[in-house]
Amino acid sequence: MSDLQQELELSAVEGPVQETLFDIGPSDEVGYRVPIACQVAGITYRQLDYWARTDLVKPSIRGAKGSGSQRLYSFKDILVLKIVKGLLDTGISLQNIRLAVDKLRNRGVNDIAEITLVSDGATVYECRSNEEVIDLLGGGQGVFGIAVPQIMKDLTGTIADFPAETINPELNDPQPAGFDELADRRRRKSS
Repeated sequence: MSDLQQELELSAVEGPVQETLFDIGPSDEVGYRVPIACQVAGITYRQLDYWARTDLVKPSIRGAKGSGSQRLYSFKDILVLKIVKGLLDTGISLQNIRLAVDKLRNRGVNDIAEITLVSDGATVYECRSNEEVIDLLGGGQGVFGIAVPQIMKDLTGTIADFPAETINPELNDPQPAGFDELADRRRRKSS
């Protein structure tokens, strides 16, 4: 019996995972700059740039608009970047990863956090229950799995240590976390 099957059977015996733990993650109004997205996701700038230019994982808060502009990635974007990195590390082709990401694109963070991705090296399967994973492994199709809830948990803890930028809806422009808008207005008025 594989370690994954044993872990799934153990978690089935212990009971369901408390999904509300994942509701605490950063809001979609918080963005992370490219260096932070790269570091947290464990990818290079070249990978991030290529994936953004080819629409694999685009920044949902703010894309690049010419020289000097800064992309801003949401928490969900970075979660998907980590998933893509995990799939690449296991040998899945970028073409098959694109198919998997297309299925994740329109889902919310909490919805993504409930799935386990299992692959046979050619196809990526989405499993929502322990039984689906065990059935897939029993059929001889699954070779490895990516437990998205664990990635989500790790990311939530890791990203809290990095600076974020909140989005100012009036200016449609990000401000550093802790930005004092009233003090900034007073300073501009007195200038």
